[in-house]
Amino acid sequence: VCHFTQRSSTLSFPKLCNIFLRYHHTSISHLCSCSKAASDEKYQDPFQLGRKDLKNLYEDIKKELLVSTAELKEMCDYYFDGKGKAFRPMIVVLMARACNIHHNNSREVQASQRSVAIIAEMIHTASLVHDDVIDDANSRRGKMTVNQIWGERKAVLAGDFILSAASVALARIGNTTIISVLTQVIEDLVRGEFLQLGSKENENERFAHYLEKTFKKTASLIANSCKAVSILGCPDPKVHEIAYQYGKNVGIAFQLIDDVLDFTSCADRLGKPTAADLKLGLATGPVLFACRQFPEMNAMIMRRFSKPGDVERARKYVLQSDGVQQTTYLAQRYCHEATREISKLRPSPEREALIQLTEMVLMRDK
Repeated sequence: VCHFTQRSSTLSFPKLCNIFLRYHHTSISHLCSCSKAASDEKYQDPFQLGRKDLKNLYEDIKKELLVSTAELKEMCDYYFDGKGKAFRPMIVVLMARACNIHHNNSREVQASQRSVAIIAEMIHTASLVHDDVIDDANSRRGKMTVNQIWGERKAVLAGDFILSAASVALARIGNTTIISVLTQVIEDLVRGEFLQLGSKENENERFAHYLEKTFKKTASLIANSCKAVSILGCPDPKVHEIAYQYGKNVGIAFQLIDDVLDFTSCADRLGKPTAADLKLGLATGPVLFACRQFPEMNAMIMRRFSKPGDVERARKYVLQSDGVQQTTYLAQRYCHEATREISKLRPSPEREALIQLTEMVLMRDK
């Protein structure tokens, strides 16, 4: 079905496809014949198109975070400084418009749909604050982390506070289906973090473990936020599934590229140290692919790159192998699948922008 490369017989992955199918219930066997919908259509800049709905996004988030203590306010404001790309909220508002147009040609974003975009950014940021504590990270988005400035205990509490404010905003939407869809994200984030703390001995299990962790930690938020706005905008379950699948596939591709950039980008560009994942003992896509060419990496993976020199050696092996290309190729497959899904909706500028976004995910360098 899905041979990921012609260059090396050891790196063709029918097994990997089967693993993938076990965990993510859509087939990717048809990806290879995926039509290139984006090339024939007028270019739509997703950031330009989404901007009107995201005006005052960070001010609105800060309103949700009204707090009595000055220090907690300062900590919350630190990440919500308006300098983020607002990648997730942008996908959410574009999806909302695409679904609304598909359903009844409505050109408006509902207040509740915009609330989902705000909640998604709050959940995402809370997870970053907690991740930085778990990883003992020093920098994020080019500046010091909350835990470095205020200490771990206060950082954990700030993350909790942002999550609780997101939950209050979610309850205010007043729709039990939406509440259950978005609380799934919080559960997945926790389960994903636990998956990251564990590791698998068996090679095939290891890749499945990695993909499942990637879905739970990164893609679930995008998938379920897209699904939530589609439910608010359109009664058709088929549309809800399209929105979910688009978000899931883009989310996984986004993380795969993130894992590639950890090896190929310089720290200044990335806004955080490179080879960070190896230093944390994590075997991401490029490492798992490289391991098939350099089996001696197996022992390093099992001891989580803990011996002196492991990180440097593993990084060298990855760059000598085609791990980076293989991971990028896998990300392309997910993006093709996302495009295939979203192309089922009625044409609209927002739909084309979501297609364009899959290209941007693959091309980004930070």
